[in-house]
Amino acid sequence: MPFDPSRVDCWIFDLDNTLYPASCTLFDQIDVRMGRFIANLLGCDDAEARRIQKMYFHDHGTTLAGLMHYHAVDPQEFLAFVHDVDMSVLASAPPLAERLRRLPGRRLIFTNGDAPYANRVLDALGIADCFDGMWDLVAMEYKPKPEPSAYRGVIEAFDIDPERAVFFEDSARNLTPAKALGMQTVWLDYATEWGDRAKDDAAIDETIDDLAAWLDALAADGTLG
Repeated sequence: MPFDPSRVDCWIFDLDNTLYPASCTLFDQIDVRMGRFIANLLGCDDAEARRIQKMYFHDHGTTLAGLMHYHAVDPQEFLAFVHDVDMSVLASAPPLAERLRRLPGRRLIFTNGDAPYANRVLDALGIADCFDGMWDLVAMEYKPKPEPSAYRGVIEAFDIDPERAVFFEDSARNLTPAKALGMQTVWLDYATEWGDRAKDDAAIDETIDDLAAWLDALAADGTLG
């Protein structure tokens, strides 16, 4: 079904590689630090750490979820380590503040990161004041997207009518539970190694590769009122 903005009063955005393009390479830094954390934890080489990291990500939704399941890792210790990254790379991201402010209705962040990290990203992007709330990994009780409980949690916490909401996400598999609950969905296809894993075409209403340009086009055709 084609995306219909006239039905939307709640705009829900993933954070990483959604509100900024993957080309900014912020998440590349996090990826490296996740591998380093695993190598230090398990005493393995970099190649084995990367294999474990990707296996946990694919099997458990996030690397952290796998580490908590198999190694009882303290989530706050892990998050503090992997999020110790240089935010200056986000200076190259397209400006979104005015584009987001003209969206009618509420705007929310729904992220598998934690709030302290997410707020640093939003500050670096200059869009911290564009959102009405956030549902982060801690609020999810460390059960991340695509766990159905994460989606039920954000819906209940913010009293969202799924039929009036749209979810933007760069990881296609994370759109499937949103679609099942009645949300419209937009996939940010940046041709990353993880983006189209478990992709379900029936769960995607719109595919884009440039959020800023897409929001401009949405405003230009008059559909935002």
